[in-house]
Parts: sequence; structure tokens; C-alpha cells
Amino acid sequence: MLKATKIRLYPTREQRDALRFQFGAVRWVYNDTLALRQRAWQQHRQSITERMTLDRLVELKKQAQTAWLKDADSQALQQAVMHLDDAFQRFFQKKARYPKFKTKYGKQSLSYPQRVKLVDQKLYLPKVGWVKAHCHRTLKGRIKTVTVSLTPTGKYFASILGDDGLGAPKPPQVVEDTSIVGIDLGLNNLTVDCTGQAHANPRFANQAARNLRRKQKALSRKKKGSANRNKARLKVAKAHERMANARHDYQHKLSKHLVDKNHAICVETLRVKNMLKNRRLARSISDAAWGELVRKLEYKCKWYGKHLVRMDPFYPSSKTCSHCGSKLKTLELDVRGWTCIVCGTRHDRDINAAINIKAQGILQLKVAGLSVSACGSSRKARVGQPSLAAAREAGSLSL
Repeated sequence: MLKATKIRLYPTREQRDALRFQFGAVRWVYNDTLALRQRAWQQHRQSITERMTLDRLVELKKQAQTAWLKDADSQALQQAVMHLDDAFQRFFQKKARYPKFKTKYGKQSLSYPQRVKLVDQKLYLPKVGWVKAHCHRTLKGRIKTVTVSLTPTGKYFASILGDDGLGAPKPPQVVEDTSIVGIDLGLNNLTVDCTGQAHANPRFANQAARNLRRKQKALSRKKKGSANRNKARLKVAKAHERMANARHDYQHKLSKHLVDKNHAICVETLRVKNMLKNRRLARSISDAAWGELVRKLEYKCKWYGKHLVRMDPFYPSSKTCSHCGSKLKTLELDVRGWTCIVCGTRHDRDINAAINIKAQGILQLKVAGLSVSACGSSRKARVGQPSLAAAREAGSLSL
């Protein structure tokens, strides 16, 4: 099974200079290849293939103006061309936006597909040498690729993708109802499950807003190109990094807790891109990072042999009564509780949505051929469920 581990690097001054040269060469090749593909399409409506760009890279090393590319690692340059081709493929498949030019002021990265070794807290990188590293866990298996990155705050990291030679654990084919959880994502509470247990939304952006505002105002007063402006820029970058690290730490602990406790996790699929058009909630939605939380749940479920069920984005989990199955025509966002006009049951909006998500997830598990034991299941999770045909038309199941 493939598994990536991120470690911190502590290069010397000479190694930092060598890495910065590698970053610059990789960035130049990426941008030059992107410009070539753009010109070929705009002027001649010609598509440039990956093979053509790799052959052109060999020709560039023979030219006098670009002979300096010989000093960079050849495989790292080839990986930059391949990454650009992958970016175009994702764009054509409508999975990502059109590729952009890389800038030296953002995060820098390069990939080594071979010739990398990790021995006694030291990582060997081609054209750089043995770099001191802090490995917080034992890495097992064969190293496939290593991606070295430089953050805006000046920290170096290496993401090591290893293959332990073992297959991923198989999820259980028989799942008890009590080990299945439905999760509703929100802003007041980041998650609310079908039992009513809620995990608060820490709102990291609000906590860091005052500090960020003060440092960004100080940055705006500095003269461009000055040393003081660079110091102020570094302070702003560190503030953003602390906020991002706190968010990732919270989501890692929450996702691990949910995966350890349950054998199947049912989550709703939100169209975050459309939701961000609401300017009043865009900042809070971005800070909640629902997509990143679901991504962490997805790969942790694969690691530990658990099921992850995704709902259809149009499934009306909040407007459907979990007791009788009746559906409201409209339900405003500010209405946090409502009473069913058919059966008279009083619902908390989030808990009701989580119960419906679990019920729909159980149907999708059964459609996928799994056996769900009803031992200990609640009546609310069984009454008012949609038909199997509706479950087949509903969202996808990730196993």
C-alpha cells in the first residue's frame, strides 16, 4: 500500500543554495513548457504532447542560452514536464482549473522519482547531497518518490511516498448498524453526527484575524524591495502558517477519532464552489475547509479498512423528516429547528440531517452488496428510508 510521510529537512547554507537552484530550474522548465503549449494552440491550434516536450528539454540543454539546465537534476526537470501534462489532463477532464505560471514568491517544490535514500535521520537528494532530516516515525517499504518543498516561511519539507508491499486492508462485508455514523457538516458545529454528538468549529480565521490585520497593515507601509518589507512579509507568512497548521491538526485528530470509532462513515457531498458565492458566508466556509476534512476521512478509511459513503449533493437531508419521510418545500438557512407538519415530530436541523444521511448511507451499502446488521439500530434510522432504486440513483460509494 502506498503511504506518504512528511518530514522536516534542515539543509546547510550550501545545500539551501543548491535546492534553490533546483527549484528555479524546475519552475523555469514548467513555465517555459506552459508558454510553449499556449503559443502552439493560439497560433496554430496545435496540441503539444508530453513526448514532444520531453524531447524539447533535451534540445534546450544543448543550446548555449539554456545550457545551465545541465546543472539541474534531469529527472526533476522531467517530472516538472510530466506534472504540467497531468495538470492539462485534469483540466480537460474538468477536474481542475487551467494551469497557471509558477512564481518564485510562492511555495516551491520539486520531485525526485529515483536515487533518493533515507539513512539515520539523513536524506540523500541528487545534486544536493545528504541533508539532515527529522523523521518522527519509522518509514517501512521502498521509497517511490520524494517531493521536496519550500514554504513561504523558509522551511524545507520532504514528502516521502513509500510502498510497503502490502495490500490495503479490506473493509468488512458485514457492518453493524451501531458502527455506522452519519455526519452533517456545518458552520456553527463543524460536524454533527446522528447521535447528536457535535464537534465545535474552532473558527481559526476569526482567532487569527486581529493578529493578521495588524501585521498586514505593517507590511503595506513598507517600501517594496526593502529588507524591512521582507521581514514584514515573513511575519505575515508565519501567521498564515500557524493558522493552517492549527486547522490541519484539528482535522487530523477529528478524522482519526471518527475512523477509529466507526466501520462506516456517511458524509454529505457539498458544492463548496457554489456556496462560496455567498459573500456573507464565504470566509466562514473557506475557514471550515469541509473538503479537506472529507479528504482526510477518505484516505484514513482506506488505510484502516473502513467504508466511506458519499451522499448525492442534491439529497435533501435537512428538509426530510427522519421519522415519517415527509419533505418540506423550503427550509431557510437560519431555521435551526422545525416541526414536521405530518407527524408532528420536532427536529433539530443538523441532527435530523445526520440521521437521514445515515439512513441513505445504509441503503447505499446494501446496494453495494454489503450486509448491514440491524442490531441496536434506532427506529428513526429505519423509518422513512427511500427505495433501493432511489439509492442506486443517489451519490457514489467509496470503498
